[in-house]
Formats: sequence, structure tokens, C-alpha cells
Amino acid sequence: MAGDPTGATVELLQALIRNACVNDGTAASGQEVRSVDVLEAFLEGPGLDVERFEPTPGRVSLVARMEGSDPKAPSLCLMGHTDVVPVNEDGWSRDPFGGELVDGEVWGRGAVDMLNLTSAQAVAFRCLADEGFRPAGDLVYFAVADEESGSAHGARWMAENHPEAIRADYVLTESGGIHSGSPEAPSVGVTVGEKGVAWRRLTVRGTPGHGSMPYRTDNALVSAAAVVQRIAEYAPAPRVHELWRAQVAAMDLPEEVREQLLDEGSIDGFLAGMDSDGMAGHIHACTHTTFSANAASSDTKTNVIPDRVVLDVDVRTLPGEDADDVAAHLEAALGDLAYRVEVEALMNDVSSASRTDNPLWDALDRAVGRQFPTARLSPSFAVGFTDARVFREMGSVAYGAGLFSPEVELGEFARRFHGNDERIDVESLRLTTGLYLDVARDLLSG
Repeated sequence: MAGDPTGATVELLQALIRNACVNDGTAASGQEVRSVDVLEAFLEGPGLDVERFEPTPGRVSLVARMEGSDPKAPSLCLMGHTDVVPVNEDGWSRDPFGGELVDGEVWGRGAVDMLNLTSAQAVAFRCLADEGFRPAGDLVYFAVADEESGSAHGARWMAENHPEAIRADYVLTESGGIHSGSPEAPSVGVTVGEKGVAWRRLTVRGTPGHGSMPYRTDNALVSAAAVVQRIAEYAPAPRVHELWRAQVAAMDLPEEVREQLLDEGSIDGFLAGMDSDGMAGHIHACTHTTFSANAASSDTKTNVIPDRVVLDVDVRTLPGEDADDVAAHLEAALGDLAYRVEVEALMNDVSSASRTDNPLWDALDRAVGRQFPTARLSPSFAVGFTDARVFREMGSVAYGAGLFSPEVELGEFARRFHGNDERIDVESLRLTTGLYLDVARDLLSG
């Protein structure tokens, strides 16, 4: 792959988008095997070990390895997921699975989350192999299934069943790479930590009856609607934690704004007055435990009063919170309705973070400096979960790191995650591919 690898990254991204590996949370969805077939064909070659893992039919993950020359040298894993979330095509300006290149941007579901990085990692890995790079420590490429629905068919399963295949001292995954700060003191974010995820299934019960006689009935759907309303209205107190302090320090903000963002007594009022819904939502999520009732189901039909409604609630926790804290939050939110609700834990992963005083951070700093000499790295905090949490549990230092164009604005970028008209610019693909190449050469050279 001689010359500029950007074209290869664009083409691989388009192919992965077109594979439409949509993960709706069911075991049979995703079918990441389609993208693993593409990636395996792209990566296979002399000097590389490529292995497939399939815990569930069609839910395939791929591990490619470049063996290091020194067993004591640090190892690096480039990890990207191949599944994407469902899409409502009615909200899109273009085919969400067309992978079209229009005006310097690649459009499609997964272009931002995170097939752009998955593609750039694969191209960087292939480039290093083609140039005969011999790392001191192992270089691993991990294309993983099922990140979007909790990792049970992907990283979590791999960590529990084949940890030796993916274990690494250092890991780079989503997302990171957004520019902030002033022109005089620019910074590039690297995600060093993330909120916890504590998905809960709430079952609300009632008494069945005929839909023609609703008077004085115990309709589970009516009770469930009240439960959803309580959750939507619940407003837990903000909390300023160290990761948020570091993120605010990197922002180009007037001092009075900075003070409000770091004052637990002022931040909610500040958020209420913000014009940008996207930025307000991001700041709120960084500083609050959040609850979002996102799915409801019932086995009834139109003329039957339901006796059971199931609600799935996406709970994201702050550093230091655990399952007991989630239970206390739900009890506070539901109040006198709490007795009507049965709570089942679907996921219960606490917030995690990695330190920045290590060789990977230094290598990232040098790599970013090659493209943007005046920029400094800024530790940032992700409000969504990633598979980095699984690696941190295994003892790895794991960061979310890409490198995007300075023209990419945080609020707009954040709206494209799981949103309409998801797309990424070619310049960002060029910068990110180069970042992975530079970091691997720097960190792993003997």
C-alpha cells in the first residue's frame, strides 16, 4: 500500500457501512461476520496471524497479530467494533447504508460510531505489515462484535473465554480526537475514562380485563406511563469529579463560565440557559447520573387491558457509583410507585478510567504534535460506554483516540452518534490513520 493510505481507509469504511451489521440487541442481529470477512481478506498476508472467534452464529470477532521481537516489551492493541445501531431511514438525507462519498464526507450508519476508526486501524496495521515493520512488543488488531449492546457476544465474551488472544498493555479505541481550546492554546481530546452503565429492566404489573370496560381497572400500561414520567422528571444532583475538572480545564472558556461549570450549586442553572441542546446535553451527562426510559413492550392486544408492561431504562453512572446507588436513585425517582415495579439488572459495569503518566500517552502527544505542533493533549470523559472498560478490567491502559479535522465541532459531532445523517470527513480519516501509524511506530519500535 504505497503512498497515502487515506484512499484505502475511505474504501474500507464504505465497505463496512454497506455491510449493515445492525445490532438491535438480539443474539441473531449484528451478523458481524460480513465485515470480518472483508477485514480478513484485507489483512491476510505474510507475517500476520489472523484468527476468528464466533461465540454465537454470525457474531464473529477477528484478532490479527504482529508478533513482537521482545517478550518484555509493551504490547499495543488497536480495537474497533464492527456493529452499528439501528436506523430510521426516514430521518436521513441519504441512504444510511450507501457509504456514499459526497463533498469530501463519507455518509452512513457507523461512519462516526465507530467504523471510521475501525477502518483506519486496519489500514494502519496493513501498512505496517507491508513496510516490514517489526515491533518490539506485540501489535494486535481487534475487530470486535456486539459493542453496541453490551459486549456479551464480543469483548466481554473474549475476556472471559480467550483473554490471551486480546490481552495488551495498551489499547486504543473510540473515540477522542476532537479539537478544543483557543487558537493560542489548542488541545486535542483523548478519552481516558467513561461513565458506568447500569441498564435496568422494570416490570410493571396490573390486572387483565376487557378493553371495552376500562373503568376502575388496574391497567399496567397506565402505571408504566406514570413510571416513565417519574423517571423523565427525576433530577439527581450534579457532581463535579476529577475527570470533569480536567475536561473543563481544556476548554477555551471565560473564567466566569468555568466557575459555573465547576460549581455544583450553579451548573444546573447554567445548563438551563444554554442555547445549544447538544452541548447542554453533553455537559449534563458529564456531571449527572442519567436515566432514560427507551423501550417498552407488552404481550397484549388492542382489546385486552394489559397485566404486564416491561420498560428498559438506560442508566449511566458517575465515578464511584455502584449498584446500590442505582437502586437508591430509582427508589427516589419512583417514590410511591416503587412498590409497583420489579427491577432486573441487565448490565452493571462501573465507571472506569486510565492514568496518563505512561508511554502511550507520551506517544500520542508526539503523534498529535506532528500534525498540530502547538496542540496539547486533553484528558476527556465519555458519557457512553465502550469496550475500553473490559480492557481496563484486564489491567490495560485504554484510551479513546482518533484525530479529527479542526473543522469538526464537538456539538455537531456528538449529535451524529446514533443520529441522523451520520458522516465523517476524509481529512479526519487521513489524520486518524496517520495517528495510529505514528503511535505504533513510536511505542513499539525496538
